Amino acid sequence: MLRHSLIKSSRALLARQRPMAMASRALSSQAARSPLNHALTHADVDADPKTLDIIDKHAKYTLTTYGRPPVVFTHGKGSYLYDVGHREYLDFTAGIAVNALGHSDPEVARILFDQAKTVVHLSNLYYNVPAGELAEQLIESTRASGDFDASKIFFSNSGTEANEGALKFARKVAKLTAKQFGQEEDNKFGVVSFVNGFHGRSMGALSATPNPKYQKPFLPLVPGFKHAPYNDIGAVDSFVTPETCAVIVEPIQGEGGINVATEAFLKKLRSRCDEVGALLIYDEIQCGLGRTGKLWAHQHFSKDCTPDILTMAKPLANGFPIGAIMITDKVAEKIAIGDHGTTFGGNPLGCAVASSVLRRINTPEFLDNVQQTGQHFKKRLESLESSLIKEVRAKGLILGLQFHVDPAPLVALARERGLLIITAANNTVRFVPALNISKAEIDQGMEILQRAIEAFEEKTLNVEA
Repeated sequence: MLRHSLIKSSRALLARQRPMAMASRALSSQAARSPLNHALTHADVDADPKTLDIIDKHAKYTLTTYGRPPVVFTHGKGSYLYDVGHREYLDFTAGIAVNALGHSDPEVARILFDQAKTVVHLSNLYYNVPAGELAEQLIESTRASGDFDASKIFFSNSGTEANEGALKFARKVAKLTAKQFGQEEDNKFGVVSFVNGFHGRSMGALSATPNPKYQKPFLPLVPGFKHAPYNDIGAVDSFVTPETCAVIVEPIQGEGGINVATEAFLKKLRSRCDEVGALLIYDEIQCGLGRTGKLWAHQHFSKDCTPDILTMAKPLANGFPIGAIMITDKVAEKIAIGDHGTTFGGNPLGCAVASSVLRRINTPEFLDNVQQTGQHFKKRLESLESSLIKEVRAKGLILGLQFHVDPAPLVALARERGLLIITAANNTVRFVPALNISKAEIDQGMEILQRAIEAFEEKTLNVEA
């Protein structure tokens, strides 16, 4: 009884956190009976006792901050995941743009094993070989592939930590240079971020993430943050002022709905930051490291769009936690011993894996393939048939399918047919698969997605009628 009551409670919580989740379950059942759709192959209600036992443990012992479906994955291979019941799912999420080389990559597993046999952790009291090698790779690869004059790396454990460090660096640089721009050092601490941006959940990063759903429970946040409209050149001068120390922006907004910055917008940010003595921070945590078919997303634009600081994380070690801040000499020369630190950042295990991942991603052949498969993916999205679809937005293998209505129920409809997808803001479904996904796997996923959309459309139009 306890098990079933816990499952019932967790599902009720899911319904509260995501208002359409319960409706999607009913929608899935109706869709299965519809002549437009084949029977469900991965129905959530088929959860076996092992699945329920695992969910019981989570409900009893872990803090519930995510609304999760009753599915438990045990292993993966490439672009596929497998649940407790041995059902196969095609994964178009890649751990939210993390598993760039797919699940259970043999070389990643080998590097983890080999490095773990020597040394896993030292702390930053001492040098280690993999961290130095990875730092060199990142700096030299970035210099060789674009106009960003990267100079130094600081390693962290996640994207949020990388953004926190970037904001700290910007505030210190501003204090030391404020008088050059006619400001007192105590007044130059403002940060400008953008509507629909996402930079993390810790207090500084959250302050730069203007989503009321995330911010409201934790007010007041860090002072000095302003949120400007994205891609609005005319608003830049009024938001970025002499009191601004940093502008943080995603060249492609991920959680915000796959919104691609215009070159004119990034150029304006660059020039305005130079005018007022602010640092330009690019958050490429989701859109960087090959996701767009170039090493960095901003490399699709001209040299007039380069940042002072770039943050990265997600795919860097293919799922092993790691983040990094890449900075120019202008920033590095102002940061001293003791200004920032981390216990785990730059650990040998994570850096060894990341070095291998970067070496494989950063080749012309790999990046060209990302662009080609991205184009194929986009064409297949554009060929989907539904009156509910509004627009496709894409750059390489970061893609968004926007609907005229909230597509939240579509996530369950696709999952119960064997396809994993996620949503983003503005009625958008987000696709961030493994970077080595094949065209055949994309085609397989599109067939499932079309059937799920038909079920979604049928139910939605019936409700409206």
